[in-house]
Amino acid sequence: CVRLLNATHQIGCQSSLSGDVGVLHLLESEENLDWVLRTGPNPPYMVILESTLFTRPILMKLKNGSSRVAGVLAVQPTSNPPEGFSPHTSCPNENTGVYSETYGPSYAHCNVTMWNPLGTGISYEEFDFPIFSVKDDNDTEVIRRCYMEHNRAVNGSTPQYPLCAMQLMSHMAAVTDTATCMRRNAPTFSLAPDGVCDPLGDANIWASTKPLNSSTKGHKDGVSVVIAATKLDSRSFFFDVAPGADSAATGLVALLAAASALHNATAELNRTILYTFFNGETFDYIGSSRMVYDMAKNDFTVDLDNIHSILEVGQVALGPDSRLWLHSDPVSKRNSSVNVEVSLYFLHSSAAGLNLSLGEPNVTQPLPPSSFQRFLLERPIPGVVIENHQTSFTNKYYQSMFDNAEYLKLNYPPNLTPEEQLELVTDSAKVAPPWIGFFLNKMLYTFLVRVNNSWFDQLVKSDWTGVLSELMLYEINTSERKVKTTEPALMVQCILANLTGKVYFCPFSSPNFLFLCCQIYSYLWVQGPVRPNSTERDSFCVRSLVRQSKALSPAFELSEYTSKNYSTWAESRWSAIKGRIFLVASHDLECMYIMMPLCKNKRCFFSQGVLSQLFEAFLCV
Repeated sequence: CVRLLNATHQIGCQSSLSGDVGVLHLLESEENLDWVLRTGPNPPYMVILESTLFTRPILMKLKNGSSRVAGVLAVQPTSNPPEGFSPHTSCPNENTGVYSETYGPSYAHCNVTMWNPLGTGISYEEFDFPIFSVKDDNDTEVIRRCYMEHNRAVNGSTPQYPLCAMQLMSHMAAVTDTATCMRRNAPTFSLAPDGVCDPLGDANIWASTKPLNSSTKGHKDGVSVVIAATKLDSRSFFFDVAPGADSAATGLVALLAAASALHNATAELNRTILYTFFNGETFDYIGSSRMVYDMAKNDFTVDLDNIHSILEVGQVALGPDSRLWLHSDPVSKRNSSVNVEVSLYFLHSSAAGLNLSLGEPNVTQPLPPSSFQRFLLERPIPGVVIENHQTSFTNKYYQSMFDNAEYLKLNYPPNLTPEEQLELVTDSAKVAPPWIGFFLNKMLYTFLVRVNNSWFDQLVKSDWTGVLSELMLYEINTSERKVKTTEPALMVQCILANLTGKVYFCPFSSPNFLFLCCQIYSYLWVQGPVRPNSTERDSFCVRSLVRQSKALSPAFELSEYTSKNYSTWAESRWSAIKGRIFLVASHDLECMYIMMPLCKNKRCFFSQGVLSQLFEAFLCV
């Protein structure tokens, strides 16, 4: 759990500069909280929370009694909680969507639909002690055993020293809000050369189905664009634990599959499709608000006048009824110039040959949280958002560590090798026709189970294979980290280039041709497949129309760190995140250790009790 900041406040967790130390206490039930908060004789306590007790009521009680709480160690369960768990708010991106007092006020603040009813909001609370997550493995068992042997009260007795203690270190450099931390980043203010915080920022990935010269910005005469969009990011309560299976991966996999299926038919289309993968949407629509901002000031390849309509793919993991819902904006539909019916008709027609059904919510149903809302803030545009829910989310684990492959039932027989798992078509991919289901399965396996596999390895540059994690995490980066683009964005860039591009040998004989190529096309040298009976690969160059653009909030371009119109989220910097476990002596004995050097040349007298403590402590060293 790390610290984040926005225009008004800070959220997350932190320790003191040297780390927080507390006596371990395994919380066995909510009733046992009294020991930690009131009656326990050896505060502060480092509380071990089993997964069933990692709830908002317990965390808030610990927060309110924080003078006796040194930190929390949350044990991850070995399987998803059946009742569901979402640390996000019940109304995601509540203040940065299109609905407000001036646009559809009856829909603002989730008045009609509470999109995430299981949301507890703990991801947006501030805790002044560290909270770490640990897997339920051998290391965690060592911690439990240390508590049981040294700290557990037996038959109402008080545990005796030495006691098992833990130190957690996660000091955060930034405080208060984004305006404060950005001011302290300034060279004239900060004594730390590296600063104290960084804006959340990354890269949007996009590709057009027809060549668009990126060297000329703004309006393109005669170009009509349909934006097909989804998001790249997710989050959870804990840093770097964001599997994002339904909240991110299902949408981007579906859009990649659509790009592959339509690749050979795009020449017949009257309009240009702009496949767009927005980054940072979890944090008040960073990626989409930046693209709209760039389009509005003619700093993007096309402008808002070129947009015909928008089709967004949200959470699309199918339930038992294999049903998806087509959401549209009830306010803009009242405008005669906004014709959504044509888009809905074509979507219904396209689904006729698939093993799924499409429905439309009630006409008074507002749009769910979606990137499309940021475009509507600028002007009325026809658009549809595809989701797997009619009203509230069906995802019980929205923006949590449990929104994972297990939730999507990506189950594989235990005796299969990773390569055999890659080739197996799971139930999640069988909804599509066989020719696309096999491909869907490879992408789901890559994005949710194992990144390093034979299918994906042949699509990337050789120097990328060593930097990608084994399991994909869908968290947005910060604008100042060494790796500017997150792994999901890099992966989407590679896959989209291979799906929509062509193997190409560019005759770089003319400097003018080279310049034109680079302004219209992008080039990616990929490893290619392994040769039969060899370890060498047949590498090749892919020419595609895939590009990156900034996913950094306009608030940081404009230095408007208290903006109400744009995302202002920033992440604190830190020096180290670590913990250790050890035995601790009583406070009296610790004082005695300090006094002992003063007794070197003087006569000192110790009681029998102190001598016994000294002897016991030396035996424990």
